[in-house]
Amino acid sequence: MAPDSPSGPHLRLLLIEDSADDALLLIHRFRSGGYLLDVQRVDTPAQTEAALRSHTWDVVISDHDLPGFSAIAALGIIKQLELDIPFIIVSGAIREETAISAMRAGAHDYLSKNRLERLLPAVERELREAENRRQRRQALAAQHEADTRFQAVAASTPGVIFQMTRLGDGQLAFAYASDATEMLLGVSVRQLCDDSACFSRLLLEDDRAALDAALVASATSGARLNWEGRIHTEAGDTKWINVRGSVRYDAARQAIWEGVMWNITHSKQTESELRASQAHLKALSNHLQFAKEDERERIARDVHDVLGGHLVALKFSASLMASRLDAPIDQLRSQVTSIETLIDEAIDTVSRVTRELRPGILKDFGLAAAIESHAEDFAKRTGIQCEVLCADDDIALPEAESIALFRIFQESLTNVSKHAKAQHVEIRLIHTGDGVSLEVGDDGVGLGHADLAKPHSFGLRGIRERVTSLGGCVDIGNRIPRGTRLQVVLPLPAPLSTLAPQEPSA
Repeated sequence: MAPDSPSGPHLRLLLIEDSADDALLLIHRFRSGGYLLDVQRVDTPAQTEAALRSHTWDVVISDHDLPGFSAIAALGIIKQLELDIPFIIVSGAIREETAISAMRAGAHDYLSKNRLERLLPAVERELREAENRRQRRQALAAQHEADTRFQAVAASTPGVIFQMTRLGDGQLAFAYASDATEMLLGVSVRQLCDDSACFSRLLLEDDRAALDAALVASATSGARLNWEGRIHTEAGDTKWINVRGSVRYDAARQAIWEGVMWNITHSKQTESELRASQAHLKALSNHLQFAKEDERERIARDVHDVLGGHLVALKFSASLMASRLDAPIDQLRSQVTSIETLIDEAIDTVSRVTRELRPGILKDFGLAAAIESHAEDFAKRTGIQCEVLCADDDIALPEAESIALFRIFQESLTNVSKHAKAQHVEIRLIHTGDGVSLEVGDDGVGLGHADLAKPHSFGLRGIRERVTSLGGCVDIGNRIPRGTRLQVVLPLPAPLSTLAPQEPSA
């Protein structure tokens, strides 16, 4: 049937009725109630199934017994199609047992054709119930989808997503924790949620009070929880974790925190290493400043005590000679010889100080020659024998690398003279294939682990910093049978032939 002209609420009605007169009577009831009908009458199983498959219906009204068909059979079709449609039986005569069977089969109500005044209220009630069921299904589907999304996010989040409350005894009760719990805390989700003391046992004693104070402050002010502390897992690992969450309150004003726990061990280690590195750099910078002042003082002492003394002696000798020009020639010659000796010593002092500041031989003759020259000066000054092996006199390094290796060599000999109590030093400067190796070994007292870890071992620290900045490596250890061995390896630069642009072929 075609729908009526628009005048009231629309109702899509499927009538399962073999009597046309009874069907018209029912339709009249709905139109009298102001409904705009879209109605279809069927009376066989095939017609019923076709109508249910091809259209959407608001309500189904069925006679109980039809020729070759029944309301129970119609309910079976609806159940088979998995439809949720209000189904009301309207029959001329129905026994109570039959009505109960129909209700158990899925009918929502049954009425007598002789008492149709209940028809519209029953239909309206079942329409409301059907709408409630539809909304409930939608809500459950939306909740299920949200739960699925949440579980997917929780499963892919490396942190532990949680919901917890703080009990009266200070323990933490977890209502929910994500699957990352075992990876982060070393306990299962069930252990954490079932045992309110589980999380507290993991906390280090020094950090437990801080977490408790943070929870109390968050619960009191409503501010977000943000706490960092350490846990000790059953596997023996100590980890830094960050607990962040927002707080809300239930009906009993009990604080509930929901948030995430993260593993921040790596960032804490990096932060600690950075602070230590900054402290080392600050200490090294201060040491270098003091070393610079010591160097200036030593140079000033050499210039004043040695060179200045020679110059004063020269002036005295020259004045004495000028006042005795008529003296015998032998005395004059002796005086000239003395002056020449003072001049030679002054020249030696100037040359030595100059070489220590910036050896010209390093620029003019290369690294190997500079090392041999400084080793010779060191042996003369300290009495420690030096044996130099430079297998490759043609080692070519950029100026920065050459100066760095030379300064490292100077520092290593200084350490030998100060600490090693050595009699003999071996120095090797050789190619290693793709780098240059400088090795300094002595026969002194050697190094212990405590010596390497000294907070004020600025010489060794300075060597490491210098070599690291050039991309090299340092190895410091004991020498067999006794003494100390320092080896520094710097990478060779790429050959100039590989850096220069290639000429185009003819």
